[in-house]
Amino acid sequence: MSRARSSVRWLIVALIAVATVINYIDRNALAVMWPEIARDVGATKEDYALLVTVFMLFYAAGQFVFGRLFDIIGTRMGFALSIGVWSISIALHSVTHSILSFSLVRAMLGISEAGAWPGAVKANAEWFPARERALAQGIFNAGASVGAIISAPLIALLFLWLGWRGTFILVGALGFVWLLPWLVIYRAGPDKHPWVSEAERVLILDKPAQSEANPVPEYLPTVRQLMSHRQSWGIVIARFFLDPIWWLFVSWLPIYLAETFGFDIKQIGIFAWVPYVGAALGSLGGGWLSGRLIAAGWSVDRARKWSITLGCVVMAPALLGAVLATDPLWAVITIAAVLFGFQVAIGNIQTLPGDLFNGKSVGSMAGIGGMAAVAGTLITTWLVPVMTAKSYAPIFILVAALVPLSLIATWWITGPIRKLDGPARRG
Repeated sequence: MSRARSSVRWLIVALIAVATVINYIDRNALAVMWPEIARDVGATKEDYALLVTVFMLFYAAGQFVFGRLFDIIGTRMGFALSIGVWSISIALHSVTHSILSFSLVRAMLGISEAGAWPGAVKANAEWFPARERALAQGIFNAGASVGAIISAPLIALLFLWLGWRGTFILVGALGFVWLLPWLVIYRAGPDKHPWVSEAERVLILDKPAQSEANPVPEYLPTVRQLMSHRQSWGIVIARFFLDPIWWLFVSWLPIYLAETFGFDIKQIGIFAWVPYVGAALGSLGGGWLSGRLIAAGWSVDRARKWSITLGCVVMAPALLGAVLATDPLWAVITIAAVLFGFQVAIGNIQTLPGDLFNGKSVGSMAGIGGMAAVAGTLITTWLVPVMTAKSYAPIFILVAALVPLSLIATWWITGPIRKLDGPARRG
């Protein structure tokens, strides 16, 4: 084992990607089944917007809470806690009877599901060298896309078989099935894991083993020190403007198809998965591109920023193309292009905490970025019912305008992307 290079890091990221698939099946179940749920509980479109808002508010809190928690209790137990709580939360949807009870379980789901994102970024920084980090993040993000692809037809099928209450119970069980291999396989970090060969350990550390003879003290910033760096503010602002695009379609795509084209749950299941094929390709393609550029001699700074730029160049025109869609096939194809570009960009933005900070601070920085993403998303969530009274074109145009703002933050606010070894100096 010590002579051959093991591949434990890829097994870890594959498990996290599967957790993300489950995460998206769980969170999308409400949107896919909402037309029927709304009839059963007497709810409106505004009630749905309220539930999205509740979810996102607690999701924002969960980003920060779990970001710090992962840095304190570690990746193994952090993921176990997150997925255990969110699995219970989604199962409890089966006993809800009102908007109030839905709000309570959506709050519980939001705070616990948020843990997957800072946890994944932290695991990525711990288990992968810089040149592989974007691809690993792409695999994780592809899990979200696969979950979204699977969720629409799967939830529609389960709904026809079990009804919406039975469906919530069944999807809640998936997380507990995942916990078993996770606790067996993730025994320790890469420095102590018994399955990691010395060759893989050296690769992960991205430096010769003998350099440990004179170790440099690790920079472990407080939250205040994290936010003293312009790079941190660049991540926060970029995510504030960019993430609302993803969440617009995650939260509203089934309802958009129902209202614009008169779809029922079965038709939503047939069409709603298509855009996430584009997202999955963007996740893997964006991660591969960034790593390939670094392998070709580009700096991390240049490779990340140009990959993000490519994603934005695809995304903005595709959003404007979705405005002109007059049939459902054209609509979902243009949205697939939007989500392709989004994932190319966001996968590289999400690697930046690991590029900038050491392992014990990465979860916190990723959580702060996630909070900013939710803040931007909440604004668009509140605007959707107002702006879509006659058409979804106004909201598509609005989020298209956010793309260049995120790009400006990436290039001109973030500044140089390099490992930071101390507090920012002023004066």
